Amino acid sequence: MTRTVRAAGTRHSALIGIGAYRPRRVVGNAEICRRIDSTEEWIEARSGIVERRFADDDETLTMMATAAAEKALAQAGTVPADIDLVLVASMSDLLQTPPLATRVAYELGASGAAGVDLSAACAGFCHALAMASDAVRAGSARRALVIGAERMTDIVEPTDRSIAFLFADGAGAVVVGDSDTPGIGPVVRRADGAYGAALRMTAPWAATGAAATERPWMRMDGRRVFRWAMDEVSPAVGRALDEAGVTAAELGAFVPHQANLRMIELMSERLGLTAATAVSRDVVHSGNTSAASVPLALDALLASQRAARGDTALLAGFGAGLNFASQVVILP
Repeated sequence: MTRTVRAAGTRHSALIGIGAYRPRRVVGNAEICRRIDSTEEWIEARSGIVERRFADDDETLTMMATAAAEKALAQAGTVPADIDLVLVASMSDLLQTPPLATRVAYELGASGAAGVDLSAACAGFCHALAMASDAVRAGSARRALVIGAERMTDIVEPTDRSIAFLFADGAGAVVVGDSDTPGIGPVVRRADGAYGAALRMTAPWAATGAAATERPWMRMDGRRVFRWAMDEVSPAVGRALDEAGVTAAELGAFVPHQANLRMIELMSERLGLTAATAVSRDVVHSGNTSAASVPLALDALLASQRAARGDTALLAGFGAGLNFASQVVILP
């Protein structure tokens, strides 16, 4: 369904290109079960996941983010020299500095771009997209790259039965540019630190070293995160539709964070979506890739031709913090 979205201000922003990088290695549930006490059937019933991608040693965050960005630039018909701002959302970069965004900008040859990293876990891409849109609309950037890139296998303990089957690796990117008509709607976002312990690292990296008995790993209280997402995120996603002046019946696509299939189905039901709206279920074959999941899912939905250029899509990211961000966009 083709439509414009309502946005404040006189300048407009829009998605003009999208790209993705999926690691070469496909990991099915049978392989996961060799490391945890589980069955293929239990994993699929619990999460909807059949397979996911794990990055090899040469598929670094910089490499995957750069590859996704190059594809987005090509689709947008834009060269690196035209990029003013590179924003990279990631929660799994073990190299604190230099920023991942500056490494990606250098690899791309975007020598005139600013590079900024954003840490907001699974909500990171939607937060970064809102920031890029604001920069374009304010005139401080004409072209911006927004990238979600994760190597979750670096921070998830492979023998953790509760989450090892969920998380995976990959990168997705979009180019945001100025536009004659609104293409990115207002963002609805919130953080609730009261739930911070529901998704956390076991210790700071400073705790590692020769005397450390165990490196830090990510831990998640899945039930608590699920309840929060249903109680807090679902209504907020509805507000993002209201802010953009779009009804659920007018949506061409719904692209939520690919946390698990059950959560996606329940959110779609609560929004009142019908078969006319293409709902992304990329989690089935990609797993939960945190900040990379929304752009990866966008790319997969367009590649499947279940959604098309000009369709109105509702995006929603949510995760550690706990925090969320949601907006309506026109697909590039």
